[in-house]
Amino acid sequence: MIRAGVLSDTHLSRPDSLFTRQVAACFADCEVIIHAGDLTTLAVLEAFAGKTVYAVGGNMCELEVHGRLPEQRQFSLGPFTIGLTHGARLGADPENALINLFPEADCIIYGHTHRSACQRYGPTLFLNPGSFHSTGLYGAPGTFAILEAGKELSARIASIPPIR
Repeated sequence: MIRAGVLSDTHLSRPDSLFTRQVAACFADCEVIIHAGDLTTLAVLEAFAGKTVYAVGGNMCELEVHGRLPEQRQFSLGPFTIGLTHGARLGADPENALINLFPEADCIIYGHTHRSACQRYGPTLFLNPGSFHSTGLYGAPGTFAILEAGKELSARIASIPPIR
């Protein structure tokens, strides 16, 4: 079983101590981190030292991020194919746009909307972890997802626990 922590839309200029504590609490037992863009700066990825990280740039990222990270990528998580993009330019029909980007993916991960989603369309799992940086609706806490790849592929959305 592979456990991956999935997040998006951190919108940080640097990984501050609160973010570092949140990451430790949310992803302690994850060996893989998947960031669906709008990390803003590459320094945010330092919080995931020692883990395998898959990340893409987003529409709010610095130029350095766009020079180092792709806008979209595909990779394997165990026997499953994962498609990853931020999703800023998906248009009015995001699911079809995502399927067109990653037609063979078992799971498609995207961000941008700040609204978490976890649902299947046919055989494909669509996963949006929401916004990790506490920019949820009406002041709701940030959200993230845990993706598990074993015999099957499953995911769940969670809220960031209160951390002082």
